[in-house]
Amino acid sequence: MTIGILGTGMVGQTLATSLLAKGNQVMIGTRNVADTLAKPGNPAMGTQSFSDWHQNNAGVQIGTFAEAAAFGEILINATSGMGSMDALASAGVDNLGDKVLIDIANPLDFSKGMPPTLSVVNDDSLGEVIQREFPRLNVVKTLNTMTAALMVNPAAVSGQHNVFVSGNDADAKEQVKTFLTEQFGWAPGSIIDMGDITTARGTEQLLPIWIRLYGVLQTPMFNFAIVR
Repeated sequence: MTIGILGTGMVGQTLATSLLAKGNQVMIGTRNVADTLAKPGNPAMGTQSFSDWHQNNAGVQIGTFAEAAAFGEILINATSGMGSMDALASAGVDNLGDKVLIDIANPLDFSKGMPPTLSVVNDDSLGEVIQREFPRLNVVKTLNTMTAALMVNPAAVSGQHNVFVSGNDADAKEQVKTFLTEQFGWAPGSIIDMGDITTARGTEQLLPIWIRLYGVLQTPMFNFAIVR
């Protein structure tokens, strides 16, 4: 499978590493390739530079947002939520086409420091904004309620826990559910189909409590489990 990932941060890198290891062809997209390759890491935060990461994942191709969007049979939006619309606009309507876009971004606004607030809330969601702006795309919101390490390896947290899926197109959601199972190891029974893309309002609004839990637990290695 060819997969285009928009976003070269830690989340995009984690997804690209995992998907490459599964035998997929992966291109990770950025606004400016040269700038991304020159960007240093942050040792204080435990992050390496993109170029260092890429040396260890040389099979991942690097391109612009437009090139990554054209490359992938399936696309993943792993950009920061505040930058998602600009990134998708740079990708281009024709390159995005009517593909499935797995949207894992959250509209987190850090302009007033920590903890961040949601820039889109109550009667809207980032997932809906993307779907309205790019109506040909089949937007499926998922994986946005957990840290990147759990997205690609749910077994890293013991017990059964859940991943949510929202989207308007039933076939696209089924394709994404299969993707979650085959590529990342999510058990079918752990996937909860929330309904249409408007239900992304609920999953995006889990982020404020997720951030507070992170502060209390002092680790991102946790997830939500729905018990009934």
